[in-house]
Amino acid sequence: MSTPSLGQLLLTGVPGLELDSDSAAAFRRIQPGGFILFGRNIQSPGQLRRLIDDLREVSVVEPIITIDQEGGRVSRLKLLGNEPPNANQLRDKGDLSLIARHGAITGRLLRMFGFNLDLCPVLDISFDDEADNSLRGRCYGNDVAQVIRNAGIFNEALKAEGVLSCGKHFPGYSRAPLDAHHELPVIALSREELDAHELAVFRHFADKVDSMMIGHGFYPALENTQTPSSLSRTVITDLLRGEQRFRGLVMTDDLDMGAILNHYGLEETIRLAICAGNDLAMICHRVDCVEQALGFLETVPRPELDRALENVAAFKSKMVPPDPWDEAEFRRRDAEIWDLRVDLFGKERAGDRSPEDGKRSPVETY
Repeated sequence: MSTPSLGQLLLTGVPGLELDSDSAAAFRRIQPGGFILFGRNIQSPGQLRRLIDDLREVSVVEPIITIDQEGGRVSRLKLLGNEPPNANQLRDKGDLSLIARHGAITGRLLRMFGFNLDLCPVLDISFDDEADNSLRGRCYGNDVAQVIRNAGIFNEALKAEGVLSCGKHFPGYSRAPLDAHHELPVIALSREELDAHELAVFRHFADKVDSMMIGHGFYPALENTQTPSSLSRTVITDLLRGEQRFRGLVMTDDLDMGAILNHYGLEETIRLAICAGNDLAMICHRVDCVEQALGFLETVPRPELDRALENVAAFKSKMVPPDPWDEAEFRRRDAEIWDLRVDLFGKERAGDRSPEDGKRSPVETY
């Protein structure tokens, strides 16, 4: 049996609304393990399904097709229909059945287009709902128990519809003093504080989510060199895989964020990411660098490559094929979001925009 392409260890963005011939040829050469889509890739329902079908067609191994479909401002599919409520709004309502409906509707919508992984639930605790670190509106609770309960209900409902889940942002990002899209935050909490709060949530979900995303932060209590968590073997291999016994797929957050880009070249980033214990290195925006990243994977020790390839293959064995395309069925599923909004906000407020919608991060990744 032939060895899988090392491209399986790359999760890449896609340039535009359709797969042009140059991109198709590049992806055929690289054979990325997966593709992550953003607003730049979405224009109409039929167009999005065609793009995903084309990405699957150029892939020798069935690819991961993923997106950030959380709710509120981090809802890429709202470009095609209704905006789902965000985690804070569902949390504040306190009706667990609405959270379950949200998870199920999200899964059904994603299956229509061919997505097999949703980059959620967010497992961060909101200690301050107004914190300016890109998490506003995105957290399911203000304490450990609330996050475990609410995010757990969403996670179970999403997975029941055949879409795999991703817990983020390990090891806990909500107390970051600044946004990692711009610079590496220092999260100066003691190990005791982290164990009691952030790490308690992730420990609970270690056998409940299919993958984990590692955030970009420096945690002096966890790492004695100023290495971002997403590139830290201490954080990923020793803590997440060792102490917390997580056995699923591990991926970096976007390596195009300022927290990484301002401090590391691409070769060093790729080598450190895989050697730290990540299975997928995520490059969302510098798509023209993905082929170069493939070459840099050759510098990674073979045991690390084999471990990552094995984990990617195990994850892919759980993926479910897309539902048959039917635009009328998409409209029916999208209408379920409107019904959810009515039941959450009431008819008078169901059409209101999210209060945080005008406070987006300047980049598309979260």
